[in-house]
Amino acid sequence: MKREILVASLLLMAIIVAPAGAFSADRLQITVNEDASADITFNYTLSWIETIAVFLKITDPAQELKSALEGTLGVPVTVTSAESDLASFSAAEFAKITDAAGGKTYSTPGLDFTEAQAVLDGYWFAPLVEADFSPAQTVVWFPDGHEETFSDQSAIPPLSHTVL
Repeated sequence: MKREILVASLLLMAIIVAPAGAFSADRLQITVNEDASADITFNYTLSWIETIAVFLKITDPAQELKSALEGTLGVPVTVTSAESDLASFSAAEFAKITDAAGGKTYSTPGLDFTEAQAVLDGYWFAPLVEADFSPAQTVVWFPDGHEETFSDQSAIPPLSHTVL
C-alpha cells in the first residue's frame, strides 16, 4: 500500500513540475479522387500527457479528428487506419464537381484548424498541453496530379482546379 502511494505521489509530482506537453500537426495530405471523394492522411506528434490519455482510452485522436472533419465537411468520414502518430480517413463527396469546357472542375471546401482548440479545451488535461493544430505542411492533390501546398497555415482556403 505504501509503495502505491509513493508511486502515485511521484507521478503527480512529475505531472505538476513537468513542462507542458505539445501536440503538433505535422502533415495533412488530401488526395481528391475522380468521384469527388478524398483520402485524407493526418500525421501528428502527441505530447507525453496525450500519449498517456490515449493509452488510458481517455481520448482517441482518430475519432476526434473524424468528428472534426465530419463537422467541418458536413459529409460522412470513415477512419481507414489509425496509429500513434497518424490517422487516415476516407471522405465521401469531399469535393463538388462541375462541368467545365473540356473537363471537370473540382472544388474543395476550406478547412479551419483553429476550431480544434475548443475541442481540446474540453479535456481535463488541456492546461497541460500546448497545441499547434496548423499542419507544418498541407498538400492537396487533384485527380490529374496537380497539387496545392501550404505551410503552417491555420486555415486552408477553398480550392478549385479544372481537370481537362
